[in-house]
Amino acid sequence: SLARRCQHRSTAMLDVPFLPFCTFLGTLGLLCVAMVGTWCQHWRGGFSLDGSSQTFNWHPVLMVTGLVVLYGAAALVYRIPNTWSGPKLPWKVLHSGLALGAFVLTVLGLAAVFCFHNSQGTPNMYSLHSWIGLGTVLLFSCQWAAGFGAFLLPWAPTWLRALYKPIHVFFGSTILMLSVASCVSGINEKLFFSLKNGTTAYKLLPAEAVFANTLGLLILVFGVLVVGALARPSWKRPDSDSPDSRQ
Repeated sequence: SLARRCQHRSTAMLDVPFLPFCTFLGTLGLLCVAMVGTWCQHWRGGFSLDGSSQTFNWHPVLMVTGLVVLYGAAALVYRIPNTWSGPKLPWKVLHSGLALGAFVLTVLGLAAVFCFHNSQGTPNMYSLHSWIGLGTVLLFSCQWAAGFGAFLLPWAPTWLRALYKPIHVFFGSTILMLSVASCVSGINEKLFFSLKNGTTAYKLLPAEAVFANTLGLLILVFGVLVVGALARPSWKRPDSDSPDSRQ
């Protein structure tokens, strides 16, 4: 029918090849990392480990790099067409390794902000941003441990893996969006704290505010595109109960 042909054409127009999409997404992720580093270096005074505000600057860089970009890369491993056949174990190791790397960077990012707060006598865990952030990290740690136990350890039964797999996938996307919410709220909070007393007020939109707001939007776009890629039916790994899934 005409309606079916129109639907097919619209679907075909929206059908973006996976590898160019991933190239664009990787470029966007690197741009987010470069921008957060530039923000902290150019406007916030650079980096140090002395407990000053320069120590705090490690926090946004490590969180964006680990909790958003590297975590997003880990989430997309099973959308790579090469994972759709052959042994799954190397891809499992890559997926868990990227996620572990993201977790390590995230913990270092938390250490930076706690070090800064403690050295300045600032209370910890009082803002909505901090609540969302810590909750995301705790959920992330549970997700990684459960995934390691269910999918990498050899004694996990097949029925348990089948039962846990949709839960693991759901919380994977949930953690990414919580990570994005944490980073965006953190950028906004930092601008409110910094752009006052002797600086151009945030409401007057100085160059730093424009730059950091743009960074927040790019992080949001990155997260939405990753979740969209995870939800795209044509990019999902074919569900198989092959023997190699029992590795």
